[in-house]
Amino acid sequence: MTRRMLWVSLPDQRARRELYWMSRMPGTEVTALAAQEPVGDITWIPSTYRRPVKRFVEAGALAWIDGLDRQEPAAYDWVTSLELCSLVTGQASDWRRGGQPLQAVITWENLSHQPLYKLPPYRNALDSCRSADLLLCMVDAARNHLLDNGFPDRMIRVVKPGVDTTMFAPADDPALEPTVVFTSPLAPNKGIDRVLAAMRLVRREIPQARLLVAGDGPLRDKVAAAAADRHTGVTLMGHLDAFGVAELLRSAAVFCTAPRPTWKWTEQLGLAYLEAQACGIPVVTTRCGTNDEAVHPPNLLVEDSAEAVAEALLTFLRDRDLRIRVGAANRARMVAEHDLVTQCARMGDAFADIEAQRA
Repeated sequence: MTRRMLWVSLPDQRARRELYWMSRMPGTEVTALAAQEPVGDITWIPSTYRRPVKRFVEAGALAWIDGLDRQEPAAYDWVTSLELCSLVTGQASDWRRGGQPLQAVITWENLSHQPLYKLPPYRNALDSCRSADLLLCMVDAARNHLLDNGFPDRMIRVVKPGVDTTMFAPADDPALEPTVVFTSPLAPNKGIDRVLAAMRLVRREIPQARLLVAGDGPLRDKVAAAAADRHTGVTLMGHLDAFGVAELLRSAAVFCTAPRPTWKWTEQLGLAYLEAQACGIPVVTTRCGTNDEAVHPPNLLVEDSAEAVAEALLTFLRDRDLRIRVGAANRARMVAEHDLVTQCARMGDAFADIEAQRA
């Protein structure tokens, strides 16, 4: 039997993530209310938002979606959205009639005492999730966060996200050049400024070391200024699609980022880590939140300083054999634990488990 799912999107939701994974679950047909056309085999209902402030508060966008009330609850088996405190999740809870369709909420949240939960209407959205049927966690820490907030364990399932290990695959020959790649938003919380500072230190020892930066964000001008100086070794690649990111990672010797927490966010997993490891390269990053769920030794998690990041980069840039060994281990773990097809099937199993309980 086909599972019919209505997905209610956040206004700034990124492609090839949660909605895409739902569409890849076996036996699932997904209809999505979304502003942008989604990637995947998905029926798209173009939607607009009521948004008093044009900002994105992590996964809790201050926005309500238009058109949900025009959808018939009986036409779907599930309604699904992202994060407990997002306002569209609260809408989905209110839209259901008599507990139908079933409701699922996907969550990455790893802060048990998330400050947004204290603020209406985010608190109202959180409380509405207590009537949901499935809370699907993308990290182990999300389960702990839910339990700490009084959600019963019977509602909770943990399935780590997958990465397309066909698209994100190693190069035929590992990189010879000392090239570092950064593929994350160009924002303070992802630490591109720290990586730029670390590369200045790296180039004192390895003058030919280069940093290739893909992405966009509020610190783009800072990266562009560095790239304009031929003495920095920095190249700004701009926004790349998934295929472009995979090609860039294959050209690299090391992947690097340097996240730091904000008052309402800390690194949860980091899909960029999974993509880099699937491409068979080592990872250097700062220890932040629960990114140790994605980045395992002998990759290097270091303190938040340019000096520590630089020394970790030099560890790999000095030793090609070490890079190859760590990269091969990373690739093997991604295939074993984070293959997209396998993980999407496991997500489908989580839905099927709840369906069996409700039957």
